[in-house]
Amino acid sequence: MTETSTTDAPSALPEPPWVLRLHACWPQVRFFAGFGAAAIVIGGLVAAGSAPARSEVGAWAAAYMVLVGGVAQILIGTAQALLPRRPQRRVAGAAQIAMWNTGTVAVVIGTATGLRVLGDLGGLLLLVVLALSIRAVGRASGRGVWLYKAAVAALATSVVIGLILARIHPLE
Repeated sequence: MTETSTTDAPSALPEPPWVLRLHACWPQVRFFAGFGAAAIVIGGLVAAGSAPARSEVGAWAAAYMVLVGGVAQILIGTAQALLPRRPQRRVAGAAQIAMWNTGTVAVVIGTATGLRVLGDLGGLLLLVVLALSIRAVGRASGRGVWLYKAAVAALATSVVIGLILARIHPLE
C-alpha cells in the first residue's frame, strides 16, 4: 500500500519583524521622528522654563508639545511607513510634516495668547493631517491598521474637544 502525499501550495514568506521593516523604511520615517523629537525637547525646555512661575499656560504648552507635537507625530510617521501596502510619496510626507508642525505651533500660540482663530486654524491643520494619515494607510487591513485608525480617530476627537475647551475655559 502506497501513501500518497499531498503538497500544499507554496506559502508566502513570513513578514519580517516590525523592527526590520522600520529599518527598511527609515528614510520615510526619519523626518517625522526628527521633528517629533525636536518637539519633545522643546516641550521639555518649556516645562523647565515655566516651572518656576507655576504657569498653567506653560504646563499645558509643554505637555501639548511633547504629546501632540512629538509623540503623536512620531507615531503617525512610523505607522504610515509600516502599515500601507504601497510606499507614500515623499512630497505627501513632507506636506504632512509641515502642516502638523505648523498646526501644532499655531494651536500653542493661539491658545497661549488668546488668539482663538489662530488656535482654530492650527487645529484644522491637525485634522487635515489626520485625515491624510488615514488615507495614507489606504485599504490595508489587519489588527495594526484598525488600531492605528482608532488611535487617529481618538486623536481627532481630542483636537476637537481641545478647541472647544479653549473657548469655554481659556488658559490664564
